[in-house]
Amino acid sequence: MTTSEKLHLPVESLAKLHPHLSPGRQKHSKVSDLSKTGMGLLESVKGRWKQQDKVAPGMVKPQNCHRIVVLGAPGVGKTNIVRQFLGEKFREDYEETAEDFHRKMFRVGTETYQVDVLDAARERNFPAKRRLSILTGDIFLLVFSLDNRDSFTEVHELLNEIRLAKNKLLKSKRKARLPVVICGNKSDLDSQRLVSLSEISASLTRDVTFFETSAKHGTSLESVFRELAIMGGLPDETGPSRHRLVSMVTYQSPCLRGDAPYAAVDPLARRPSFGSDLQLVLGSCGKSNKSERCQIQ
Repeated sequence: MTTSEKLHLPVESLAKLHPHLSPGRQKHSKVSDLSKTGMGLLESVKGRWKQQDKVAPGMVKPQNCHRIVVLGAPGVGKTNIVRQFLGEKFREDYEETAEDFHRKMFRVGTETYQVDVLDAARERNFPAKRRLSILTGDIFLLVFSLDNRDSFTEVHELLNEIRLAKNKLLKSKRKARLPVVICGNKSDLDSQRLVSLSEISASLTRDVTFFETSAKHGTSLESVFRELAIMGGLPDETGPSRHRLVSMVTYQSPCLRGDAPYAAVDPLARRPSFGSDLQLVLGSCGKSNKSERCQIQ
């Protein structure tokens, strides 16, 4: 249950919670009665909140819901990096990704977390859609290939686009640290390398984090996932090696509550509609308003 849901209770519901608020009694109540009524109403509402919280123990708190947006040129290894975050293995064969949306649920202690991963591969040809993905993203993973100079140039363009979009959304003129992790992937192809480390260090600003990775061998991927967790305020246990991966059915079982950290990939998760994402952006106005993308377990 979100804060907004708690604050906007219908008048008729309030009257049912406390009889002193019925229209017939409002006209004749004294100041002292109103004070007592206010206190009684507060206690009644608190009790109702507690009851509702008990009904939905698996509800994900809005502050525990995050979206990672993955961007970069085709063929740089984005999908294989995402696969390993989801607990899957590297695949050698390449298929161009149209768009993949994944949802991974985590339970760490008494807290539940939801991480949505949007692999927005073809949005590079649809500026309006890509911009919307950027505006709804909380954390960004930009990937280029060390054997592809054009993909490195594209990451620079994406970085500038993210910076401009976020600053405009937040109406900030200050140069804030961006929640961006950049991967120079395919470090295992060293003999084919076209982008040097010195060139990368000289061209990237200090407000982003960079790793050389190999999705094929898993090089530095754990560090990438840890940095994404830090940027999103997520616990270390969201890293693939720090929790047990179970099926969604097992995840939803009450028998597992209280056990070691575990997670599940929701096979039925679908990206929210264009209209839902647009409403989320228009309604946020720079404030955190993630309740619409959080699901109830």
